[in-house]
Amino acid sequence: MYSTLAIERDGAVATIWMNRPEVFNAFNEELIADLTDACLALDNNPAVRVVVLAGRGKHFSAGADLNWMRRAANASEADNLQDARRFARMLRTLSGLSKPTLARVQGGALGGGTGLAAACDMAVASSDAVFSTSEVKFGIIPSVISPYVLRAIGARHALRYFQSGERISAERALAIGLVGEVAAPEQLDAAVAALVQTLLAGAPSAQRAAKELIAAVHGRPIDDTTMEQTARRIAAQRATPEGRDGVAAFLDKRPPVWMAG
Repeated sequence: MYSTLAIERDGAVATIWMNRPEVFNAFNEELIADLTDACLALDNNPAVRVVVLAGRGKHFSAGADLNWMRRAANASEADNLQDARRFARMLRTLSGLSKPTLARVQGGALGGGTGLAAACDMAVASSDAVFSTSEVKFGIIPSVISPYVLRAIGARHALRYFQSGERISAERALAIGLVGEVAAPEQLDAAVAALVQTLLAGAPSAQRAAKELIAAVHGRPIDDTTMEQTARRIAAQRATPEGRDGVAAFLDKRPPVWMAG
């Protein structure tokens, strides 16, 4: 279906494999378009509960394709703006999925590859993974990926890494919040699978509402408006079929409907 991606389904879990291992899954116009379309399709599929983003071969993603960078360097500002808008839309589509998203990172996740990992809700990295926001070394800035990387690591760390462009080891990425877990290379798939199983135990509508809650509350003052909004959100969720069955299932010591299978 896609020339740059391979989509695998295992029950309620969909894995999007970036499938350009010969260029370390560097992205170009085609991969950006394919990934945007795949995310939209999987988000609209109610049978999919969790989306994993991964890269074939030795590396997650080396960032921008060299030929794409060469074209951009010779393009007009207007053409560069259109390219940047497409990339920004892809990242927002990935970040805005209504279901949990998980990056499976091995090898290099450089430049835009770091952005892809940060745009997912969570990331599990192999101990050999390396990240960077190295754009300043090419005379540019990590602009389009910045909202997602800032969300993950905060402004203080971003001030360092956006300006230094230095490599970030997997352990350092864990320490600053870029990834949530690090596993030995041979244990990476097991670590991803364990987290996926944990995610599948949650109610789909509650997970969607939880993502919306974070977006609505993060950065807001704890004032009357925030208090009222959070009260309304929990009241609405309790009244949903999943909310009612989840409480009943706990009291009755039985699996909730979304896990009854």
